Amino acid sequence: MPHTNVRITDELSGYLARPQGAGPFPGIVVLMEAFGLKHHIQRACDRLARMGFSALAPDIYHGQVLDYGDMEGVRAKIPTVNDDQVMREVGSALEWLALHAGADHGRLGVLGFCMGGRLAFLTAATHGSRIRAAASFYGGSIAPDEEDRYGRTPPIVEAQHIAGPLFLGYGAEDRGIAPAEHGRIARTLSDLKKRYTLSVYPDAGHGFLCEERSAYAPAAASQAWAEVLDFFGREMGQAL
Repeated sequence: MPHTNVRITDELSGYLARPQGAGPFPGIVVLMEAFGLKHHIQRACDRLARMGFSALAPDIYHGQVLDYGDMEGVRAKIPTVNDDQVMREVGSALEWLALHAGADHGRLGVLGFCMGGRLAFLTAATHGSRIRAAASFYGGSIAPDEEDRYGRTPPIVEAQHIAGPLFLGYGAEDRGIAPAEHGRIARTLSDLKKRYTLSVYPDAGHGFLCEERSAYAPAAASQAWAEVLDFFGREMGQAL
């Protein structure tokens, strides 16, 4: 399974993992947590490649990586992440996958974790005509009950533009994303007649998929990976 650091544009690099062979393969853009392009995100790309997907994680922090315990640094960094710029970078990553990584232009998707989960939802709305499926794990502030604490526009206001199916995964013990937010998202998507799956994992908190964090919950992570891989396999025509 080849994996390498790649140059997506002059300003944007990323981590690529792809299956052996020429393809074409379904392609997935993987969007990172608020700590940067760390080994956890690289391993997620590697896992997807082993299952037959070309996976590309764009480095939207442009080289900066934060320690998992540096919440002060995270709170300072997030307001500098501009949604419009990130959506342009995601668009470049989708195009790069199809042109350079053996990915099928008609079978592209996005998967995000934490901050990247919010951005995956936004990608589904912004690039809905370009992707076949989107998955978001514990993406916060998709539908907050008041103003976003970082001054961002909640992605839920763009939900009418979502074209393909969504998979939304949350930890039942996530103290930062209350069940009421699950309900606001579900209500909006249902009102808009969008197709979605919302899965909640018992005994799992925020970041439960990350092997490098104390919140890692192996049983929930195993179940979540099985479900999201099945989701992408069905929606992107990849027999797993």
